[in-house]
Amino acid sequence: MGQNRTVLAALALLLLVGCGAPAAGPSAERSLILATTTSTQDSGLLDALLPAFTADTGWQVKTVAVGSGQAIELGRRGEADVLLVHSPAAEEEFVAEGTAGRRRLVMHNDFVLVGPASDPAGVRGAGAVEAMTRIAGSGAVFVSRGDDSGTHAREDRLWESAGIAPGGPWYQETGQGMGATLRVADENGGYTLSDRATWLSQAGSLVVLGEGDPGLLNVYHVIEMTTGAGERVQADGAAAFADWILGAPAQEMIGDFGRAEYGQPLFVPDAGKPDPTG
Repeated sequence: MGQNRTVLAALALLLLVGCGAPAAGPSAERSLILATTTSTQDSGLLDALLPAFTADTGWQVKTVAVGSGQAIELGRRGEADVLLVHSPAAEEEFVAEGTAGRRRLVMHNDFVLVGPASDPAGVRGAGAVEAMTRIAGSGAVFVSRGDDSGTHAREDRLWESAGIAPGGPWYQETGQGMGATLRVADENGGYTLSDRATWLSQAGSLVVLGEGDPGLLNVYHVIEMTTGAGERVQADGAAAFADWILGAPAQEMIGDFGRAEYGQPLFVPDAGKPDPTG
């Protein structure tokens, strides 16, 4: 009887030790927050990439898809571990503050001016700045994201180059992501500026009326955060994600994404290439 008690006590001790041990596999310590522009989410690119990243590295990813300006602000406050954004001027200013780590080129696509096939402002084939001038002059509806995103920043640059301060009934701001803004433009027979990837995946009846202008290049960088932004930052997770997305397998996935469905890739992989933004 005494021997049985001894065996049972030993088994109970083993169970207690087992219950107190950390669980194997991904845990809170292996989870990172990715703050990224809505175009990578709306286009479906993240749905293709993130499961592969987790399978390769064990890191789980929580995605926060917002405008690039908001993503940068999350990094600034230490509320994101790694950023995937497309607002070069804002990125450079942010990195210069000193709390971010490496900023590296990932990929590019381009912005396109889209609108109704009837083209009431007559912008088809015009340069980007001239097209904006014609839209404002005609009073045709233009739908802006108005959300401090990289796309919104590029739109603002075009208005500035045209010498126009947009406003009035013809100029509508959604304060939302690219997919929602495309839907509003489609519903209202309006124009908008979109990244090509989101337009291809959510075009509705909108058609491309302006493209190929050098001012419409759309470049994406990955930025690693450091504990200088906050103690909770998972700097090793940020490095793991950045290194992975710049590796050959991920770059091949980026280059193939969209080809089967749309007849063209939605993004062009750029790891290791000269950075066109300087």
